[in-house]
Amino acid sequence: MTGPLGGERLDVLNAILAATVANTARGKGQSAREPREFLPRWEQGTSGQSTEQMIATVKTLTVQMGGTDLREAR
Repeated sequence: MTGPLGGERLDVLNAILAATVANTARGKGQSAREPREFLPRWEQGTSGQSTEQMIATVKTLTVQMGGTDLREAR
């Protein structure tokens, strides 16, 4: 057996599936999509935010959507 195993292989299989679905739904004159267009790019690095910044963003979004921070009830 050759090729990637585990999560990387599943990414490839799902990319093939996504390209197939996209290509069956494309209109006339549209070019075919390639599986590589649907592969996640994990090597892009970190978001550049600290953990505290990410938590603050999530808190803000939660309040804006009418939710509450359940961690504060403890």
